[in-house]
Amino acid sequence: MSSPGRFHYMDNLRALAMLAGVLFHAALAYSPLAHAFIPTADREHSVAVDLCIWFVHLFRMPLFFLVAGFFAAMLVAKRGLGGLFRNRLRRIALPLVIFWPLVYAALKYSTLQAAATVQNPSPLLAIIRQLSQTQGLPEQLPGTSHLWFLYYLMYFYVLVWSAKNFELENLGKLLRGLSPTWLLGLLPLLLVPALASVSAPNPAPESFLPQFWAFGFYGPFFAFGYLLFGHEAIIERIRPIAPWLLAASLMLYGAFWYLLNRHSPSVQDPSAPLLVALLEAYISAWMTCVCLIAGKSLLNRSNPVLRYLSDASYWTYIVHLPILFAIQYRLLDVELPWGIKFAASVSATGGLCLLSYHCFVRRTVIGDLLSARAHVAMVQQMK
Repeated sequence: MSSPGRFHYMDNLRALAMLAGVLFHAALAYSPLAHAFIPTADREHSVAVDLCIWFVHLFRMPLFFLVAGFFAAMLVAKRGLGGLFRNRLRRIALPLVIFWPLVYAALKYSTLQAAATVQNPSPLLAIIRQLSQTQGLPEQLPGTSHLWFLYYLMYFYVLVWSAKNFELENLGKLLRGLSPTWLLGLLPLLLVPALASVSAPNPAPESFLPQFWAFGFYGPFFAFGYLLFGHEAIIERIRPIAPWLLAASLMLYGAFWYLLNRHSPSVQDPSAPLLVALLEAYISAWMTCVCLIAGKSLLNRSNPVLRYLSDASYWTYIVHLPILFAIQYRLLDVELPWGIKFAASVSATGGLCLLSYHCFVRRTVIGDLLSARAHVAMVQQMK
């Protein structure tokens, strides 16, 4: 194997995908498209927010699942299936079991407090206030919130076991042999049925009841990342057309945005039109490849700042939403432009997350549980 630095870009891409989630969740408060169903939705909002965040939304989590698949293959190569499950139970399942109840309780408490005290509530917060003051809030099963990705990763690791035991990995040889044109032209079509079955932009599958569309959308990215390990030459085969993929994705996003504004999902028909799902599929696949190539070119090095952010990103992502919501609820009654509110909420949330990581998490058992150092150590052993 080559030097241990060869996979720094994967760690850094995973960290950036998580940290971009903080920006995404903060920006939702100022999104006209999300205004009706986000409890922190502000009176101040801008179409510019929608133009930016829904583009990134199409490939942020696909990129994350690709990286997760890559590291899953690395674990299997080094430690076998048993090692994969021992590591993932510790790194994925245990944090979910520990932190989900705390996150859920914090979000519920801050939302109920805001519903009772905020003078300028969002539409959803106003509904919560009205219900709590009249017949009471309806009983409903809790969801996974923003930790849904941990929940689905455990399913994907079980599917890795299935693929190994039923010798389905031979399919990977066929995929690796495809030319970039065929790979990027045909494989996104696998995503269309899943995306066509839900609204656009695709929602977060937060329910504890598994959503099959999520397997059909995120699963292929996880599988591609898994097959990519040990065959990173695929990235180099795609590299020459990366600028064209970026340009094409931006043009397709223009068409997606136009169609999105013409089609409003309803309760009776929440699914996305086939053409919209097709555009989502190609943008997601192509931009994920663009990020992969850019990451390998720009982030494949050891850097103290990137290493620190990579180690802190998991903790930051887990705890950021309760902090962010608490801040944005208070900002609902503040008369400021949306841009200032957005910058203030991101800065305060990011600062508190990093401060808590540095002071209370980094050099503790929790820090060892959540940091990315385990992956780097494993790569060093594979030299």
